Amino acid sequence: MNTETYTLGKQIATAINNKKVVKLDVLDVAQLTPLAELFIIAIAANVKQTKAMADEVEECLTSYGRIPIHKEGYQTSNWILLDYGEVIVHILDEEHAQFYGLSRLWQDAIRIEF
Repeated sequence: MNTETYTLGKQIATAINNKKVVKLDVLDVAQLTPLAELFIIAIAANVKQTKAMADEVEECLTSYGRIPIHKEGYQTSNWILLDYGEVIVHILDEEHAQFYGLSRLWQDAIRIEF
């Protein structure tokens, strides 16, 4: 993983942690999928918090001149996806996180601690 991707991942993780995340997984998926180098999976207590986390990430990265390539899920806010190219952010409420089990699905990925 290059320095720019690591820095971007750290900025996102910090922004999410500012909103009292229930659980945060930063996964190096570069060897498992061509989609991205990092997946960041954040679990929020409720849909209000998922939206607050996504807004915090966007606000933080916009200040660095980064905007998502794609985003979806704001309508229901139970699973918000922010695609920054090399880093894809998944923000889910607890119910949907348990149902979909993304961290379990990507259990072979290398976990990164910031």
